[in-house]
Amino acid sequence: MPVLERSDTARISWEANGPDDGQAVLLIMGLAYPAAMWFRLMPALTERYRVIRVDNRGAGHTGDVPGAPYTVETMAADCLAVLDAADVRTAHVVGISMGGLMAQEIALTAPERVRSLCLLATHPGIVHAVMNPEAMAILGKRGELTPQEAAEASVPFNYAPSTPRGRIEEDWAVRLPLAATNEGYLAQASGTSQWDGYDRLDRITAPTLVVHGELDALVPPANGRILADRIPGAELVTVPLANHLLGTDQPEQVSELLVNWLDRHR
Repeated sequence: MPVLERSDTARISWEANGPDDGQAVLLIMGLAYPAAMWFRLMPALTERYRVIRVDNRGAGHTGDVPGAPYTVETMAADCLAVLDAADVRTAHVVGISMGGLMAQEIALTAPERVRSLCLLATHPGIVHAVMNPEAMAILGKRGELTPQEAAEASVPFNYAPSTPRGRIEEDWAVRLPLAATNEGYLAQASGTSQWDGYDRLDRITAPTLVVHGELDALVPPANGRILADRIPGAELVTVPLANHLLGTDQPEQVSELLVNWLDRHR
């Protein structure tokens, strides 16, 4: 994987897949998750698009680096630096959960870099978000648990009841070897909890698609409606039988939604 060294000496891992001459799609992952967790959507996206994935500070191959706590602004700047390193002027920007906060920040502060915006299972910032107290309690205990214990405890908040256990364990086989340390998790969680985009959302000019699982128990679907209502011209799609990790619960449907959206805005 290529590594980008930032001005604070943080070394950010990233990779690009798909045709070199395809339009760029930047994928930004959520809290404590490695970029590898986009694996279910990659086959459909890389057929025609150059897909760039970033391991955020505190996660994946990047791991714990200087700059903690890791703010949305810092990690969004990392993503823009990765686009520079990849020689990408504009990209379709796709963010899930915490990655959706970073995607919003990029669209707000560097609109000239954003061809289109897709916000998956995310919110406008904790202050204005609709949150599930039970989910927040689980997140608050994450630092006391091993990665395997945390993964098990989070199942009801991440996966739909109809999702086969085997598919969940496939996710874990990808994620747990790259699991964030407790320090990395806390650096992301504390840094990003201060971010708020609510009052700025009407400034987003990029075509925007908001996608939310109907069963999302971690970031309830009301948050998707807030985003779609406040971003000019945004479209909202809800995915049946999908919880927070909608790309695992309904990979075919989410892949089709994303590809159709990207194709519309080529």
